[in-house]
Amino acid sequence: MAKGNSFATFLIIGPTCFFLGILFSSFPYDYHVLWSTPPDREPYYQILENHLKFIHASPPIIARILHIAIGTGLLGFLTKLYKPSEANMLFDGASLVLYMAGITVYITNILKGLKVVTAGLYGQVELVEGESIAAGTKLEAEDFISREDTLRVFAASNTILALVLVGVLVLQAGQWYAQRKEEAEVAEMDQAAKEKKKEKASKKKQ
Repeated sequence: MAKGNSFATFLIIGPTCFFLGILFSSFPYDYHVLWSTPPDREPYYQILENHLKFIHASPPIIARILHIAIGTGLLGFLTKLYKPSEANMLFDGASLVLYMAGITVYITNILKGLKVVTAGLYGQVELVEGESIAAGTKLEAEDFISREDTLRVFAASNTILALVLVGVLVLQAGQWYAQRKEEAEVAEMDQAAKEKKKEKASKKKQ
């Protein structure tokens, strides 16, 4: 594998593992909300809600670091897909599709979920920034998703994002294995060609 390709792969794998670490740290909050069935889930909903409010209130530098990491991964893909080989198109193209799917989940589900939980506006009602629900406005029950369902959707989004990122790592590992296999086969062919040349040379001397 070329040095440039190796560095680009590092730019992809580094941020991907970083995001998986963030998701793993959120797993204790998501587990009882999504996976287990405790008699009373309310304390776990409250813990997750408080956790999400705390994250949303983080200093701006936290979001900037996260977005820089996302951009670093995209830079790695653009570097590897510049004048791509057939293997790059297959593995890196599929990896980029998964990576963009992860970004979509982050923007549409996770960022929106953080805003909804912080504002306490659980439901499908879209509010423009700075707009508020007027007092006395009548809203039907079906217009709302419950607090519990909103928190469960958020936890499920974390799980989906983790699976997508694992898929990126699997594809990058598959590309590394395929390239190593190809290099080994080329080396064997070169070795066989050299041996044939030696045999022909020895026969000529005889």
